Amino acid sequence: MVKKSPTELTVEEKLQALYQLQVTLSAIDEKRALRGELPLEVQDLADELEGLKTRVEKIEGDINEFQSAVTAKKGEIAKAQAGIERYKEQLNDVKNNREYDTLTKEIEFQSLEVELCNKKIKDAIIRIDEKKKELEQTKEIIADRTEALAEKRGELDEIMQETRDDEEKLKARARELEAKIEPRLLASFKRIRKSARNGLGITVEQRDACGGCNNKIPPQRQIDIKMHKKIIVCEYCGRIMIDSELAGIKKDVEEKPKKRATRKKKTDDAE
Repeated sequence: MVKKSPTELTVEEKLQALYQLQVTLSAIDEKRALRGELPLEVQDLADELEGLKTRVEKIEGDINEFQSAVTAKKGEIAKAQAGIERYKEQLNDVKNNREYDTLTKEIEFQSLEVELCNKKIKDAIIRIDEKKKELEQTKEIIADRTEALAEKRGELDEIMQETRDDEEKLKARARELEAKIEPRLLASFKRIRKSARNGLGITVEQRDACGGCNNKIPPQRQIDIKMHKKIIVCEYCGRIMIDSELAGIKKDVEEKPKKRATRKKKTDDAE
């Protein structure tokens, strides 16, 4: 039997192929729904951990900078104190008031430098303590998130293991069906499916209404759907429509028997 190309298929065959593809893709969606929000939760936790690790590096860098600043200021203090001692010794050899005043001002200046350096050292030590506390808290959060990530990954791996084989079979089936559908029609179907809230690109006409949005289908349009002469889309939601018989679905609504109208008997009070 010669295999038909997608463009040679009748409208009826195209609709059947599209509906089978929809059923297959919906089954894949169900498998993915079993995983729920877990993949996103795992990704969010992994991203958060990366951010926390970057924060740790930044905090450690800040601590190193403050510690370097403390070391530098201690060096400046030592230098200033040495200068003070030198100037004090020179005071013993001054020859006039001008030299004395100059040396005294240098001693005063160096003393202020020591005081300023000590203040900066004190501020840096306070900042180091704050950063160390922040670092400890961040590491505790990292430990907590790492444990949560391991737990979530374990749950996801377990579900993935359960659904992976079935999902791969469904994906292979979807690829086979897509190969039977002409590219333009397939692209339209995928576009409709992507924009549809429930992922339905083709829907079954039921109870004279669209199975996607439940809007009533005009009588003439119902006839067109049943004729299978052209692709019909819902004028409200834009989904492709297929009648239940072609989709292989039994009508789920049976006409209720009409109640027989009964006339109330008149009773004569008077004979």
